[in-house]
Amino acid sequence: MKILLTGATGYIGKRILPMLVNKGYHVVCCVRDKSRFNPPKLLKEKVSVIEIDLLNISSLSKIPNDIDVAYYLVHSMATADNYKSLEQKSAVNFRNRLCNTDVKQVIYLSGIINESSLSKHLLSRKVVEEELETGKYNLTCLRAGIIVGSGSASFEIMRDLVEKLPVMITPKWLLTKCSPIGISDVQTFLMKCILNQETFNRNFDIGCADVLSYRDMLLDFAEVRKLKRKIWTVPLMTPKLSSYWLYFVTSTSYKLARSLVESMKVEVVCRDHEINTILGIKPISYKEALIKAFDSIENNDIASSWKDSYSSSEINMSISEFISVPEFGCFKDARSSVIEDRKISIDKIWSIGGENGWYHGNWLWRIRGFLDKLFGGVGLRRGRTNQKTISVGDSLDFWRVLYANKDEGRLLLFAEMKLPGEAWLEFKIVNEELFQTATFRPLGLMGRLYWFAVYPFHGIIFKGMIKKLSQIR
Repeated sequence: MKILLTGATGYIGKRILPMLVNKGYHVVCCVRDKSRFNPPKLLKEKVSVIEIDLLNISSLSKIPNDIDVAYYLVHSMATADNYKSLEQKSAVNFRNRLCNTDVKQVIYLSGIINESSLSKHLLSRKVVEEELETGKYNLTCLRAGIIVGSGSASFEIMRDLVEKLPVMITPKWLLTKCSPIGISDVQTFLMKCILNQETFNRNFDIGCADVLSYRDMLLDFAEVRKLKRKIWTVPLMTPKLSSYWLYFVTSTSYKLARSLVESMKVEVVCRDHEINTILGIKPISYKEALIKAFDSIENNDIASSWKDSYSSSEINMSISEFISVPEFGCFKDARSSVIEDRKISIDKIWSIGGENGWYHGNWLWRIRGFLDKLFGGVGLRRGRTNQKTISVGDSLDFWRVLYANKDEGRLLLFAEMKLPGEAWLEFKIVNEELFQTATFRPLGLMGRLYWFAVYPFHGIIFKGMIKKLSQIR
C-alpha cells in the first residue's frame, strides 16, 4: 500500500512516519524543503521524498497517481496574517490534485469546532475540512483539542507557566473547558483509520474522558510535577494584553500566542466518543499523558517538537537560501584553536545551547535573549528538542540549524533573533583545529551601528566559548 504523508517534517508527521513504515507501507513524504527532512538513515531508505508547496500548483504534479491513502497534516497558526485564505487555497490545490489520482481515502487532523462562534484559527480548520470533503475520495476527519505530548506547543507552554510561576494572575479564558488528548492516542487514531470504511466521509472528535478547564490542566500539571501553584483569574485582561502575557512568560512567538488566546476563549469539548468504539481505542487520561510526556523527556526521547517548525520563529524560510554563508559586505569574528580531543570537542559542540548553555558568558546570552523578547523576537526559551542530537531544521535557542554533520565536524546556525541584518554562527573542525566564525550581514546604517555596539561583547563571549570547546575539561 502506498501512503502520501504531508507534513512529514511536522510535529505529528515525524511521529507517525516510523509507525507507517513498520506496518510495511510505502510512504511518500511531502516536504517543502528536502534539507529539513532528516529521519534516521534506515527509515529514510524505506521512503520516497518529494518536494512540494501546496500553494504552488505546478509542484503538486510530483504527487504519484498510484497512492491509496493520503494524510493531510499541514496547517499554520503564525506564519502569516492571512493564514485562513492561504490554508483554504492549499486545501483546494491539494483536493484538486488528489482527484486525479487513485487515492481512496484522505485522513485530515483538524480541531474541535463544535461552537457557533470560532476563533480565526479554528475557523480556518473548518474551512479546510469543507474544501477537502468535496473531493472524489473518502474523507476521514479527526478533530482534536489540546494535544498533550513531549514537544507539543500546548505541553511546552503549560510547562513554562507551571515551572516558572508559583503564583499566576491569569485572564478569565483559563476557565474555558476543553477535552485534552495524549499524543500517543492521536497517533493510534490516525493509524487505525486507514481504509476503515466505518470512518469514511465522517468527522469525529477525539479526546480523553476528562473535560477540564485550562486552569484545571495547569493545576494538574503542577500536581504531576509536585509543585504548589496558586492561580487567580481576572476579567480585566484584554486579548492583546493576554497575548503579550503569554508571549513574555512562555517560549511561544507573539503571533502564535495571539492565535492561542483567541482559540482558548472557545470551548473544545468532544461531542461524543463514538470513534473509540469503532476503532477499539480507550484514550489515556490527561495526567497519564503528562506522565508519559515527562518519561520521554527524562529519557531524552522527544521524537518531535513544535519549536522546530518555522511557526516558532515567524520566519518562512528555505534552508537552501541561507546554507551558503556570504562573504561580500559582511562583518566577521573568526577564531581558531588547537583542540585537545576531537571527539570531546564535537560532543561539546553538539550539546551547545538549551540546558547546557553556551559554555561562556551565559549571563550575556540571557540578556541578549531577554532583549530579543522585548523587541518581539523568540528569545532563548525555545531551548532545543534533544540535548544530544541535532538535525537540520531544528531550533536551538534563537538559532536555526542549517547544517549539521557530526562526522565532518561542522555545525552551521542561522540567527532568528530580531536583528538589523542576518547572522550565522559556524563551528568547523579541520584536522586538529577548531574554527569558529560569526558572520553578520548588516542591513543599512543601523546594521553597521549594531555590529560595532555588540563587538566588545563578542570578544568576551566568543573568545571564552572557543576555549571551552577546545579543551577536554
